[in-house]
Amino acid sequence: MRRIMYIENKEGGLDGQGRIGWVEFSRTRRTLYYGGRRLTKTGSGYKYNCIDEETRERFWVSGPSQHGADKLHGGVVEIDEDARVEYWTAIRNEPSRVADTAYRSTPSTRTGKVTRQTGRREAS
Repeated sequence: MRRIMYIENKEGGLDGQGRIGWVEFSRTRRTLYYGGRRLTKTGSGYKYNCIDEETRERFWVSGPSQHGADKLHGGVVEIDEDARVEYWTAIRNEPSRVADTAYRSTPSTRTGKVTRQTGRREAS
């Protein structure tokens, strides 16, 4: 199975480089293939859920948010060329942006800072 996913390398710390791209899943869905890497799902991990089998680098891989709130603390997310049209049309429902190769992610709701519905900060 192949699906567009959000992939973030966590080796540099909690705020790593994020990308949107096509990920291929094994039959059991325990192994993911992206960018020549073989990522294995972990049973646990602090802010990561996959490990590169060869380099042991840690990654967060998840389905992309419809509202663009993918990065834990917000920031720029690059979009792979072969995923761009599908991402902007099917996931984000913003076909006018298919030429965009990146976007600025708002903080993920996992931080409790932004709501997905409004994209605004919650009152403290």
